[in-house]
Amino acid sequence: MIAAAIDLLMRDGPAAGSTRAIAAELGVPQATLHYVFGSKEELYRAVIRQLTNELVEYVRTVEVPAAADFDGSVAKLAERLWQTVIEQPGKHQLLSELSMLALRSPQFRDMFEEHRSTVEQATASLIEETARHFGIEPAANTLYLARYFLAAVDGLINQHLASPDADSEAWCLDCVVRSTTALVNGHWTEAGIPTPGSAAR
Repeated sequence: MIAAAIDLLMRDGPAAGSTRAIAAELGVPQATLHYVFGSKEELYRAVIRQLTNELVEYVRTVEVPAAADFDGSVAKLAERLWQTVIEQPGKHQLLSELSMLALRSPQFRDMFEEHRSTVEQATASLIEETARHFGIEPAANTLYLARYFLAAVDGLINQHLASPDADSEAWCLDCVVRSTTALVNGHWTEAGIPTPGSAAR
């Protein structure tokens, strides 16, 4: 049922995701969905949890360490996360649309906050584990670092969905990695952000 709901919402958008429409998609009585989920809000909560779990599980497959040094390992994490955007743009678009829905609908806000918290905690954990492996004491709160990293990546995702440009995206993602590792090491002024058009690491 959750998979069918995700397919419908990706195809037609959250506004079309009534229990009646999802029941029709599945070919089951509407009462069946209400029996399983109780309400549309609980169905949406199940959808967001499923999307969140898939994203976190995919990214958590990154080994610690993922490369020979800390910077390279963070770059691998970013590449892994970005790969989900390239492979499953519809799911990222749906998450973006649901986040906008949550801003205008108090009954959905808490369920999207749960999604953000889960992704942020998983990212913070990966940063912390990787830093510890290389004997680095993060110069900032790892949850703050995770939120900074994810905020930048979220912006890139929205740009990609609206107007994809592989070259600029590669450059921007490299800048995100460089600035994040500089913040972890307390070396922001030494980040060495490359100029547009120069070769990415």
